Amino acid sequence: MPIPKIELADDLSIRRILNGMWQVSGGHGQIDSKSAVLEMLEYHKDGFTTWDLADIYGPAESYIGKFRKQLSREDLKQSQSLTKFVPNPGPMSKSIVEYYIDQSLHKMNTDSLDLIQFHWWDYNNPSYLEALVNLSNLQAEGKIKHLGLTNFDTKRIKIISERGFKLISNQVQYSILDQRPEKLMIPFCQKHEIHLLTYGTLLGGFLSEKYLNQPEPHRADLTTSSLQKYYNMISVWGGWGLFQELLQVLSKIAKKHDSSIANVSTKFILDKPVVAGVIIGTRLGISEHRHENAHVFDIHLESEDLTMIRSVTSKSNDLFNAIGDCGDEYR
Repeated sequence: MPIPKIELADDLSIRRILNGMWQVSGGHGQIDSKSAVLEMLEYHKDGFTTWDLADIYGPAESYIGKFRKQLSREDLKQSQSLTKFVPNPGPMSKSIVEYYIDQSLHKMNTDSLDLIQFHWWDYNNPSYLEALVNLSNLQAEGKIKHLGLTNFDTKRIKIISERGFKLISNQVQYSILDQRPEKLMIPFCQKHEIHLLTYGTLLGGFLSEKYLNQPEPHRADLTTSSLQKYYNMISVWGGWGLFQELLQVLSKIAKKHDSSIANVSTKFILDKPVVAGVIIGTRLGISEHRHENAHVFDIHLESEDLTMIRSVTSKSNDLFNAIGDCGDEYR
């Protein structure tokens, strides 16, 4: 089944499953540049044509540049690369912002960035508004097609929107465990026609048969940055025992739909309001699950499935109370 597309803007359609490139940044195993680019071409052939990356994801932007050089003109039209601008908080003059955007353009071998997903580490430093002014100026000059955000909370998005900046997306953590976006973010985004791109939807691989009926892992077993990050999330959410209850329920639902825990978990989020796409990490040249992931859209989750999931999640801690709004875990 082809991966469905969705319009983020009039001139930007993306696949609803995006290829996440955080995994090439160093904390998920050694990745060979040549084999990575070859595998990117295989993803493209299989219809996974949208890439999510960042200027701080190691060689990710350079991989996109090498990949783009291998594509025909027609294939280039079918490919989307959504990068991020993640500066250290400080002065954000036009020359500083343009310097970093020009670096991304050069590395990615393009004249115009499809989407910049801007991230800011420190709200106490209001220069993020200055950065957005200059990103908007670069958009007017054609170096950037669209502006989005990464891990901004609802309060700050409201400030940004009220200043007149046109945002098409915010990238946030969203999963069966972490449903914080539903509190404030989704109602705001529905009202202002902002899409969500979601990550952490599979908890770095924890939401899979591999961990069903397994003892709680030791820290030494958490061999990737993703597993370390999302093990902490499971602990705050309700712990390993409750997580096993959830996996058992998801396994029942998956068997009913002749599917997998990962696919059920992905479809659960794709069905949510304003969610344009789910980002699934790619460990290029190490492992891949794209043929399995393509079957996500065969699933229709029924009300009884959602009731079963709620029967477990209702026992968990409220992550909004424990952590705060989307992105607050980074600040």
